[in-house]
Amino acid sequence: MSFSVGEMEAALPAASEKPVALDAEGKEWSKPEEYNYEELAQQGPIENSNWEGNAAIYEWDEEYGEVGPQHPELELMLFGDPATRRDHSGLDFTAISEVEVHQEGGIRVNPIASYKDGGLHPVMLENIDLCGYDAPTPIQKYTIPAIHKGLDVVAVAQTGSGKTAAYLVPILNKLMGKAKKLAAPRPNPASVQLGEASVRAEPLVVVVCPTRELAIQIFNEARKLCYRTMLRPCVAYGGGPIRDQIQQLGKGCDVLIASPGRLCDFIQRPDVLSLRRLRYMVFDEADEMLHDDWREEFDVIMTGGEQQEGNIKYMLFSATFPKALRDLAKEHLSASSSVRISVGRIGSTHSNILRRVIEVAPFDKKPKLKEQIESLAACRTIIFVNSKRTADELDDYLFNMGFPCTSMHSDRTQLEREASMRAFRAGKAPILIATGISARGIDVKNVKHVINYDLPSMEHGGIEEYTHRIGRTGRMGQRGIATSFYTERDEPIASVLVRTLMETKQDIPEFLEPFKPTGKGLENLKFETESDFDPEEAGIAHLGGGGWGGDDAGGNTGGGGWGGDAVGDAGGDAGGGWGGGGDDAGGNQTAEAPAWGAAAGGDGW
Repeated sequence: MSFSVGEMEAALPAASEKPVALDAEGKEWSKPEEYNYEELAQQGPIENSNWEGNAAIYEWDEEYGEVGPQHPELELMLFGDPATRRDHSGLDFTAISEVEVHQEGGIRVNPIASYKDGGLHPVMLENIDLCGYDAPTPIQKYTIPAIHKGLDVVAVAQTGSGKTAAYLVPILNKLMGKAKKLAAPRPNPASVQLGEASVRAEPLVVVVCPTRELAIQIFNEARKLCYRTMLRPCVAYGGGPIRDQIQQLGKGCDVLIASPGRLCDFIQRPDVLSLRRLRYMVFDEADEMLHDDWREEFDVIMTGGEQQEGNIKYMLFSATFPKALRDLAKEHLSASSSVRISVGRIGSTHSNILRRVIEVAPFDKKPKLKEQIESLAACRTIIFVNSKRTADELDDYLFNMGFPCTSMHSDRTQLEREASMRAFRAGKAPILIATGISARGIDVKNVKHVINYDLPSMEHGGIEEYTHRIGRTGRMGQRGIATSFYTERDEPIASVLVRTLMETKQDIPEFLEPFKPTGKGLENLKFETESDFDPEEAGIAHLGGGGWGGDDAGGNTGGGGWGGDAVGDAGGDAGGGWGGGGDDAGGNQTAEAPAWGAAAGGDGW
C-alpha cells in the first residue's frame, strides 16, 4: 500500500505562521544552545560516567537458575515509562506488513505469525513486551525461525524494518538456559568493581557494525533484550576509552557489539579477548562495511581469536545486496544450511516516506534549507551533507538563524559525537547535521524529516547511500518526508533517482521529466541499485536464476504460522522448544506452538 502526496502531507505537522521547532513536548522550537566543540575536545579521555558502554545493564550477585529476578528500577531505566511504551498514535504499519518476502536456499523457512509462535522463552517474550513490540515485522517473521533452525542467514531488508531485533531475539533466545554451560568462567559482575582483577572475555555472540553510533545503538537494544537472561552485553568501538572497555570486558562478556577496528585490536590481544567459545557472528549493515577498505580487518575477524571452525553460525544483515556482499556470502556461508531472505525490493525504502526533489542553485541552498525547515512544524530533522566543512558551515548558519541544532562528522571526538546524539535524541537539539557515514544506521524515534542538502554522488554510494539516508525517517510504522536538493552537478544520479521515485509512485518534478525511462524501461520498475547488481548472479527467484544457496531457490513465500503447512521441504519433526536441540542448531519445528502462551505486545523499535 502506498500513500498519496496529499495523504502523506496531511499526516505530517502543518506549517505554522512563523518558524517553530521541538521542545520537550514537540510543540515549538526550543532556544538554541551553543556547543563549544573546542572545549569538549580539550576535556581529554572520556570519563567512566560519560562513556556509553558504562550504561546500566542487568547484573546479578547471587546464584540463580537460568533466569534472574526482576529489577523494577532497572526496568524503568531500560524500557521507560510503562504508560508510554504503547503509544501507537500516528503509526501505520500497513506499508511494512504488506511488502513481498522472498527466500532462497536449500531449506525452507515457514514464517511465524506472532512472537508467541516463535518458540521463545517466557522471559524473552516478557522482554519483547517490555520493549513495546506488538507483532513481528516481515524480516523477523522469517529470521526468528531460520536462526532457531540453526541456519546461516543473509537478510536483506528495508531500513527501519526491525533488523536488529530480528537477529538479537532468536540468538539470545537460543542461548538462554545454556549460558552456564557455554559461557566462560567469570567473576560475580555485581560485586567486581572496575579496575579490579578481571577475566579474559570469551563472548558467545559478536555483532560487527560499521560505526560507533550504530554500535552504541545495538548495545542499547541488547541491554533490553538481555535483561534477566544471564547473558552480559558489552560494547567496544574506536574513539571510546580503551581502558574502560577492557575493564568492562574483564567483568565477563557474552554478547559483544564492536566496530571492526576495535574488534581487531582486541583479537590481537589474547589476554583481553578470545573467540574460542563463539557461536554467532553477525555483520550488521554489512554492505556499508564492504564499501570501505577493510578487507584485511575482515580476514582477522573471520579467522582470528582462536575461533573453532564449524561451531559458528554467520548472519549478514543489510539494506542492499551488492556484489561484494554476494561474494562474501558465497565464500563463508554454507550453501546447504543457509537461507537468504529478501524483504521488499532490494535497496528500497517503504512507501511511508514522501520523497520530494527540489531544484536549487548552489548559491541558494542555505536560504532554501531555512525555508524547508520552516515549512513544517517543529520535528526531528536530519540534514545530510557530503563534507565535514559543509556540516560545520550549516551548524553555524542554522544556529545564527535561531534553530537548535548540532552536527556530527568523523573529525569530531567520540565525546562530541555522543554528546550530539544525546542532544538529538532528547530533543535538546532536534536538528542534526551529519555526513552520510557518520550517521550510518542511526535509529532515532520520530525523525519526521530528512533533508539531502547534498545528494550523494555516484562515486560515493550513489542510490544506495540515498536509500540509507532517507531510511532514517518513516521507520517502524511512522510517516516521514525526505527532501533532496538537486543541482546541475547531480545529473549523474538523476535517472536512477527518477526510477526510485516512480517505483514508489512519487511525483516526478518537471525538471526531472527528461530522465524518465521510456519504452521497455517502463515495463518493470522493480529497479535494483545499478552499482553492480546482477539479478541472475544474485539468484533472486522471482527475477529468475538459481541462488547461491542451492537449486531450490524459492519464489514468493507467505502464509501460515511457523509449524503449519510446509512451504517446500520443511524438514523433519525434531523439537520446537525455546532451547532447540544441542549447542547450536535447534531441531526443525513441530506443528504445535510452544506451551507458553504469554502474549507479547508492543510496537515500534
